[in-house]
Amino acid sequence: MNIKMVEKDINSIVFILDDVNVSYANALRRTIISEVPTLAIEEVSFKKNSSSFFDEILSHRLGMVPIKTDLEIFNFRDDCGCNGKGCPSCSLTLSISKVGPCIVYSDDLISEDAKLIPKKGIPILKLGKGQEIQLEANAVLGKGVNHAKWQPGIASYRYYPQVKITKECTVCEACIKTCPTNVFKLSRGKIAVKEYDCILCNACIDVCEYKAIKVKGNNNKFIFRVESTGALTPEEMFNKSCDIIQTKSKVLAELL
Repeated sequence: MNIKMVEKDINSIVFILDDVNVSYANALRRTIISEVPTLAIEEVSFKKNSSSFFDEILSHRLGMVPIKTDLEIFNFRDDCGCNGKGCPSCSLTLSISKVGPCIVYSDDLISEDAKLIPKKGIPILKLGKGQEIQLEANAVLGKGVNHAKWQPGIASYRYYPQVKITKECTVCEACIKTCPTNVFKLSRGKIAVKEYDCILCNACIDVCEYKAIKVKGNNNKFIFRVESTGALTPEEMFNKSCDIIQTKSKVLAELL
C-alpha cells in the first residue's frame, strides 16, 4: 500500500491510496465513520430551563456538538477501572449558565478540562428576555456505529481516473471546451491530460466524434478524502482507523 498526500488543511485531508483493492478502501472508509471513537454528551441534568426548547430537544442539540477528544487519556466507560461509575478517565463534565436575551453558542459550554472543549461557533438556542438555562452535562466516548453524535467526520473515496488520448485524436479541442473540471488543455499542438481532476463524467467521450478518448477508473488506486467535525484531526481519524483494522485482523487470524 502506498499513500501520497495531495491536499491538507485543519479539517480535511486528501490523499492517493495506491496498490490496494476496493475492499480495503471501503473497509477504511467504514471504520473511520463508524468505529473511531470520540467524545459526545450522553447525559444532561437540568437545574433551570425556561427557554422555548423542551429538555429533550436541547439535550439532543447538545449531544451533536463535537468535543475535542484525546484518545490517549480517555477510556470507554464500560472498560474503565471505575466500573462505569464515571471518573476523569471516562467522563467529561460540562456546564452552561446563561440568562437571556442572548444566543447560546457551543462556546458557552464550560468544560472541566481546558484541553477538551466543544467546537466553537455552533448556535444551540436563542434565549428571550428573562429566559434562563442552567445545566450540567456528561460526555463519554462512543462510536458512530451506535449513534451519529459520536461520528468523528466523514470519509469518501473515488477511483483514480485513467484518461488516454488515442492516435485518432485530431486536436479538435471539443474535449477542452466540454470538460467541467478542465482536465484537458492544449500544449504544443497536443492535448495534455491532468488525470487527478477527472470526475469520470464521460462528457469528453460523448462529445468526441473520433472516439479518441478512453476513460476508466483504476481498480487498485483511489482518491481518498477525510473530513473532521473537529473532535479529532483528520490524521488522528486515519491513524486510529488503521489501528482498529489491524487489531481486528489479528483477532480474525487467531480465530481462524
